[in-house]
Amino acid sequence: MESRNSASQDIESKIKDILSFIGENSEREGLRETPKRMIKSWDKLFGGYKQSPEEILKKSFTEGSCDEMVVLKDIEFYSTCEHHFLPFNGKVHIGYIPDGKVVGISKLARITEVYARRLQIQERMTTQIADIIMSVLKCKGVIVIVEAQHFCMVSRGVEKQNSKMVTSAIRGVFEKAEVRGEFLQLIK
Repeated sequence: MESRNSASQDIESKIKDILSFIGENSEREGLRETPKRMIKSWDKLFGGYKQSPEEILKKSFTEGSCDEMVVLKDIEFYSTCEHHFLPFNGKVHIGYIPDGKVVGISKLARITEVYARRLQIQERMTTQIADIIMSVLKCKGVIVIVEAQHFCMVSRGVEKQNSKMVTSAIRGVFEKAEVRGEFLQLIK
């Protein structure tokens, strides 16, 4: 098994090859350290692979009297499209109805980060967030809405600068129109 240092050197060499492929000189001053900087940035950009969403949601609080909707809206996120390796970013809105168990509200933002910080497509990320909350919290229902701008559409392809994609995942009691409607009112 290769050491991380040896693997990093190999990846640096490949990044230099990519720079050469696009017509750049990897030895010019501004690019000399770019391969190292890229590799270092991947620790943050793809840090979700090193985190367990189950572990994040594991610490919960018994709140037998809490069975009303809990909402965290406008959770900003940044992710990388697995199809083009380009960024997409936006906001996530999460609502759930507890069934005796609640989590600290920051855990919902952390779950978003875990899944966003992986190579991703928005549709799957939306579903993953809803499914993990439903599974671990055993809540009565969960809804996740994600709005994002995709740079694969902004900077290439159809080049639509202001387009946003919206996805939703609806579980449990949120399948009822009145419950879903209350959530949509709250995130306006």
